[in-house]
Amino acid sequence: MNPLAAERPENTLEQRMQLLIEAVSDYGIFLLDPDGRIVSWNTGAQKLKGWTREEILGQHFSIFYPKASVDSGWPQEELRLAKLRGRFEDEGWRVRKDGTRFWANVILTALYGPMGELTGFAKITRDLTERRHHEEELRVSEERFRLLVDSVRDYAIFLLSPEGVVESWNAGAQAINGYQAQEIIGRHFRSFYTPEDAAALKPERELQDAREHGRVEEEGWRVRKDGAMYWANVVVTAVYGPDGELRGYAKIVRDTSERRRLEELEQSSRRMNEFLAMLAHELRNPLAPIRNAVTIMQLESLTSPVLRNCRDVIDRQLTHITRLVDDLLDVGRLSTGKITLRKELLRVSDIVARSVEIARPVMAARRHSFETEQPAEALYVNGDSTRLSQVLQNVLVNAAKYTPDGGRIRLRVEASGNLVNLCVIDNGRGIAPENLQTIFQLFMQADGGTSAAAESGLGIGLTLARSLTEMHGGSIEAASPGLGQGSTFTVRLPLASQVAAEEDEKGVQDPASGLRVLVIDDNRDSADSATDVLRLLGNQVECAYDGETGIRLAERFRPQMILLDLAMPGMDGYEARKRLRALPGGDSLLLVAMTGFGNEEDKRRTREAGFDGHLTKPVELDALVSLLNDARTRGN
Repeated sequence: MNPLAAERPENTLEQRMQLLIEAVSDYGIFLLDPDGRIVSWNTGAQKLKGWTREEILGQHFSIFYPKASVDSGWPQEELRLAKLRGRFEDEGWRVRKDGTRFWANVILTALYGPMGELTGFAKITRDLTERRHHEEELRVSEERFRLLVDSVRDYAIFLLSPEGVVESWNAGAQAINGYQAQEIIGRHFRSFYTPEDAAALKPERELQDAREHGRVEEEGWRVRKDGAMYWANVVVTAVYGPDGELRGYAKIVRDTSERRRLEELEQSSRRMNEFLAMLAHELRNPLAPIRNAVTIMQLESLTSPVLRNCRDVIDRQLTHITRLVDDLLDVGRLSTGKITLRKELLRVSDIVARSVEIARPVMAARRHSFETEQPAEALYVNGDSTRLSQVLQNVLVNAAKYTPDGGRIRLRVEASGNLVNLCVIDNGRGIAPENLQTIFQLFMQADGGTSAAAESGLGIGLTLARSLTEMHGGSIEAASPGLGQGSTFTVRLPLASQVAAEEDEKGVQDPASGLRVLVIDDNRDSADSATDVLRLLGNQVECAYDGETGIRLAERFRPQMILLDLAMPGMDGYEARKRLRALPGGDSLLLVAMTGFGNEEDKRRTREAGFDGHLTKPVELDALVSLLNDARTRGN
């Protein structure tokens, strides 16, 4: 055989391998001699590093390394490790011909001859700069996210292992739960649960729900490191890896104790308002016959001065009790925004007259001297007559109560620019400087609830006065030189435009012609006393104590006006109204709801139900006479 023919296949294989290496352009593939000098150079190496074959052959491969690596002897260390291990892989910065740097993956393999001698090294270099860039961006992003999570203090954000062991801990978790990171990492998260919840396996159920549903949110009590409990909103999310295996749980906890406290306060306030409304209803039922009885005594002539005095005492105290009930209800309405104003053009002098009339018995009982100063010209405001009278009345009564017997109280009315000032000046106990603002707070009294103040009411009159004044766009303030030197309360209200002439005063007409009036009320005392009052006013009156009897009586009696209680057993007032309207002539009846419920919502409900009027127990005589006049006008 020809020796040359035998060598040809081997030479052909080497040539093919050389061609293959030369064709690779994404990898730098070259050979080094045992000392590290470059002895071959492929196209990929030239593309990657920038040197041509002629430029680089014979150069030491340390030319590709940054100066700091060369100075540290790292290229020689790579050769040593490759010789020692047979193969060495590394990543690091390398340098191109133009001086730019790139991140390289390097594999260095030791090459040996047939006798085991070292013949050199094969080196493969790959440019991983782009991957490195993405990894660095990811690392920076993760670092920013970690810093963001760690810096959050309003939320506890931490990771749990699949078994529920704490693996991370942010500043918010430390602030809310009280544990340092080194104290809690590695412990089971049941440490945050009450003993009862832990015994009931609530933490384990929470993780199970998160596994089954992906995410679970709940609220409940949690325990801090010091044993204190707080109300927490908790979100647990199951975290899965790319292959679908459970990596653990992300848990976010928020301390919502303050929100829960506010919700409980709102619920408590709502329950209190409901209680006050029911209390007022229950109180007004017995107050109604008492008021009617006093009215009867006022309409009848009493010869005995002792009886007249007793009647007046009952009248004053009944008025006081009714005002306290109304004040309590108004506080509840203010807190829920249920007070609505029915504004109209009002003369200030009329507001003053009405307020003084109500407050005068309190001042007379304490033997105070009282005087008013009003300008000659009429002043007008846009407002709710009842509410503005309530404001001034509360201020006057406050002055009367906090002024020793035999004191002096003065009401001065004056225009100031586009405002009208109503100043109540007394020579009473005065107010300490630190109390000038707190006296307007709910249930606050200037002397902190001493025995003297304990007789003065509930401490809500000035709160109502300020709130109602502000609802009219005005203000109220207190001033005093000090304790024992009297005080001045000034109510300021926006003036309305002057009108050409004042309206004639509308006097209350006495329905002398008499009306047929039917009273239907299951409270016999209330029904009987109201019947007596109506008869004394010159009307023909019949009375029924339940709805069915009232309807039968109405068919026979043919009343022009019916006073109808709402809260009756069996047939209530709303059902009775429907039945009464269906009677012959029912469309012309003046149907008036008579009830202990008297807030604006109650009045709106009775209007929508078709009642023509709404009387709140105990019924005031003026309101009753006004409705009688309406019925008389309708009859004409």
